[in-house]
Amino acid sequence: MTHPTVGVLGVGAMGEALVVGLLHASWEPDELALGVRREEQREELAARYGCPVSLDPATVITGRDVIVVAVKPRSVPRLLSAIAGTVTVEQTVVSLAAGVATGLYEDALGDVPVVRAMPNTPALVDEGITGIAPGRFAGERSMRHADIVLQAVGGVIQMEEQHLDAVTAVSGTGPAYAFLLAEALTEAAVREGLSRSVAQRLVNQTIKGAGALLVETGKGPFELRAQVTSPGGTTAAAMHVLEGRGFRALVEDAVAAAANRSRELGEAARQEET
Repeated sequence: MTHPTVGVLGVGAMGEALVVGLLHASWEPDELALGVRREEQREELAARYGCPVSLDPATVITGRDVIVVAVKPRSVPRLLSAIAGTVTVEQTVVSLAAGVATGLYEDALGDVPVVRAMPNTPALVDEGITGIAPGRFAGERSMRHADIVLQAVGGVIQMEEQHLDAVTAVSGTGPAYAFLLAEALTEAAVREGLSRSVAQRLVNQTIKGAGALLVETGKGPFELRAQVTSPGGTTAAAMHVLEGRGFRALVEDAVAAAANRSRELGEAARQEET
C-alpha cells in the first residue's frame, strides 16, 4: 500500500465525493472508514461502497492515517469533543469545514497535526480544486498525506491559512457563480427563441469549453476574451452592456460577501466551542 488509510467523519455531498474519488483512485473499501449519525445512512453507505461505516466516530478514526472532518462548521466543536483523546499525533486531521481555523482543532486535540482544506463540488466528477494550509503541528508528512488524499478528486494548492477564506469565496463558492451564469444564459437563449433543450446544451458546452481553454491553453482570461471580441462585433456589444452595468464590481462584491461569511462561520464555531 502506497497511500494512507482514511477515516471520513461526515458523509454529506463533499464527504461522499471524496469517498468516491478515493475508491476510483485505487483505495480498497477496507482502507476507508466512514462515520455518520443515522442508522439508515450507515446501512445505505455500507451497502453502496462496502466500506466499514459506524455511528461511533472513535471507531472510525482508530488506526487511520488521515481523519477527514467533513461535517458542517457548527458541528465541529461537538465532534471534536467526541474524539478528543482518541486522535494521536501520528495521525493527520484534514478539515473541510468552511471558515473553521486549525487553532480550534488544536485547542481540542492538542499537538495533533491539522490541515485545513477547502475543496469544491466539481470534486464529484474528479475536477475539483482544493486549497490546503497547515496548522502549527502539521509537518511535511502530514501535508503529503493530505495532498495524496485530496488529489483523488482534483488539483491541490498549498498556501497559508490566512488565504483560505478567499479560497472559499472564489473556488469553494465559485461553481455556484458559474451555475447562475448558466441559468441566466439559458433563460436569455429561450427568450431569443431557442428551445430549452437546445439552449441548455449550447450553454453547458460553452461553459465547459471556455473552462478548458483557460486550463489547457495557458492563456489568461483577458487574452482569450480579446480573441473573440472584434471591434464593433457581437461580443463587443455584449461586453459593453456587462461592463456598463458593473459586472466586475458585482462579482467582487459577491466574493467579498462569501469571504466574510466564511469568517463568520469560523467565529460561530469558535463560540460553540466556548
